[in-house]
Amino acid sequence: MSPLRWQMIALCFVANIINFLDRSNLAIAVPRIEAELHLSSFQTGLALSAFFWTYALMQLPVGWLIDRFGVRRCLAGSVLWWSFFTAATAFVSSLSSLIGARLLLGMGEAGALPGFAKVAFNWFPRTERGFASSIFDSGSRVGSALALPLVAWLVACVGWRHSFIWTGALGFIWVAVWLYLYRDPKDHPRVTDEERALLSQGQSDGADSDGAVPVSLLYLLKQRTIWGMMIGFFCLNFAIYFFITWFPTFLINARHFSLADVRYYGLFPALFAIPFGWIGGGVSDALLRHGWSATRARKTCLVGGMLVSCVIAFAPIVESSAMALVLMGISYAALAFTAANIWTLPGEVAPSAANVALIGALQNGAANLAGIGISTFTGLLLMLTGGSFVLPLAVAGVLCLVGAFAYLVIMGPVERLALPQDTRK
Repeated sequence: MSPLRWQMIALCFVANIINFLDRSNLAIAVPRIEAELHLSSFQTGLALSAFFWTYALMQLPVGWLIDRFGVRRCLAGSVLWWSFFTAATAFVSSLSSLIGARLLLGMGEAGALPGFAKVAFNWFPRTERGFASSIFDSGSRVGSALALPLVAWLVACVGWRHSFIWTGALGFIWVAVWLYLYRDPKDHPRVTDEERALLSQGQSDGADSDGAVPVSLLYLLKQRTIWGMMIGFFCLNFAIYFFITWFPTFLINARHFSLADVRYYGLFPALFAIPFGWIGGGVSDALLRHGWSATRARKTCLVGGMLVSCVIAFAPIVESSAMALVLMGISYAALAFTAANIWTLPGEVAPSAANVALIGALQNGAANLAGIGISTFTGLLLMLTGGSFVLPLAVAGVLCLVGAFAYLVIMGPVERLALPQDTRK
């Protein structure tokens, strides 16, 4: 296979770094923004959750657009949009304008992960798709990790407003490189006919080889497998989004870290998680190559990762801050291990190649309702309990167990969903 496929997934990896850097910067600047705009913890929670409302709402239309008009144009438009509104956050002057900027940011970032999943489907055979997904998915951990020292440094040196301008500028550079380099395999002059045939065969293993056959959203929502994917991903995201919303505040307020401490010690969970995301994708691919069925290979990693991740519930109740960080690191690593396999599922179960991005968007839309939950729920409880993180993280831990159940029991076999009869005529 052409090494070009690694270049394409590397572009997705970099875009995901920028994606999570731009959505995480608000959480790091929260103490300064709260002081300047005179916000309560509950109001901050509303601002943090605003992103997820439009991010979840726009998943389905953006997924349809990617399948309909192609990932090259749609992903470029998505990154341009979110980069502009990241920079625009520098000019907010009230809670309402801050919420408006975050709502518009969420609209743009909705196209990111469904687009990356489509790139992996287009460019990688089935037995490499788990590792490819782990690469672009690990960009979220790298972005979250970089956000802590980079944004904290920018906030300290140039102020929180300029930090949004600087991070927003990165996306404009990425779009120029993307449009110059990216083509689908069928359009790329350096891809041979033999390689195109191999990719086409790998795609037909997971989705119907007739890529022109669309399947309705209503039909997909009738499938038990789709609901298992949606519930499982919701549970994972409820835990994982704590790390990009309230985690810096947890370290500062509950564990009494300084902002300087957060720059360094706050990196640990994300850095620990990065290699475990790659391991999660690599393990499931290896199991597939060694004769395991897709159901056994993918579900083993999905369920195992979710079970381990529930240790997040113990982080606020242990006495040692070092042990709290270790537990957070274990949980984040297990969530990353799981997430790499989550993004193989759209290509595995799609009844048609014309529905891969739509199914990715469907599960991602449901999952990101969790972002609203963890952001608002935590902010409300902090206000009511005087700053205790015990209950929010206990709920996150329980939902990790629910997610394991969803992938093991609710989600059916990991195989291509049958096309409805009327599309075969």
